[in-house]
Amino acid sequence: MAVRIRLKRMGAKKKPFYRIVVADSRFPRDGRFIEEIGYYNPTTKPSTFKIDREKAELWLSRGARPSDTVKLIFEKAGFSK
Repeated sequence: MAVRIRLKRMGAKKKPFYRIVVADSRFPRDGRFIEEIGYYNPTTKPSTFKIDREKAELWLSRGARPSDTVKLIFEKAGFSK
């Protein structure tokens, strides 16, 4: 099972916000997920995000790979992987 940390799109049309979720890579983007670990809102100035650091580090230690966008968010949050 290939586990990814990625974004799940939420919100209204033209007003998106995203939840950062841990999901099996075979499931669709907005489909089933294992656990929610935070959120990201790009529409605010500046962009806002919140990540449960303990859960994220746990999943990274278990071998979950973040997507490119989540990797950038982690860098802004001060994660080092």
